[in-house]
Amino acid sequence: MKLLFDFFPLVLFFGAYKLFDIYVATLVAMAASLAQVVFIRIRHQRFETTHLVTLFVIFLFGGMTLIFQDDMFIKWKPTIVNWIFAIVVLGSQFIGKRTVLERLLGSQMQMPAKIWKKVNVSWGLFFLVSGLLNLYVAFYFRTYLDEATRTDFWVNFKVFGLLGLTLAFSIIQMMIVARYISTEPSESSDENH
Repeated sequence: MKLLFDFFPLVLFFGAYKLFDIYVATLVAMAASLAQVVFIRIRHQRFETTHLVTLFVIFLFGGMTLIFQDDMFIKWKPTIVNWIFAIVVLGSQFIGKRTVLERLLGSQMQMPAKIWKKVNVSWGLFFLVSGLLNLYVAFYFRTYLDEATRTDFWVNFKVFGLLGLTLAFSIIQMMIVARYISTEPSESSDENH
């Protein structure tokens, strides 16, 4: 259920784009992201960092899209969000005793520290590559097509391509780490707390 809620703004963006245009879709995504953050705050008495980062970036790039009437800005948004996550995830390899993924998921599953580091690097690289893929599709893929067709292709890629890649990568990661997961704290995990 949480996964569906996380993609709520994306679903509304897609629907608004199909019914109207990229500018209405951008405004809807901005409003949906704000509603998502407010809802989490009211319901759980806290903010989720990923939602706040996404909200900030969508307001910045969505705002520029609307002000300048140029969809180039909103096309950058997935790349910027993915690269922020890549920097945070990869940076956690060098800061602190535990990676960011271990801090987020360590209470739910126990793995040796070296496996956490490998998973962390994998996700960091995934976010980096996802950002690059978005740029390629948004600005360099099929440049011979007219702008409206290219924007339509990008929206479909953003919604189905990036989402599909993320879900597939998540499943592959879980299959890889499943053999290392234990329900009891391991010695290497305890040493890092």
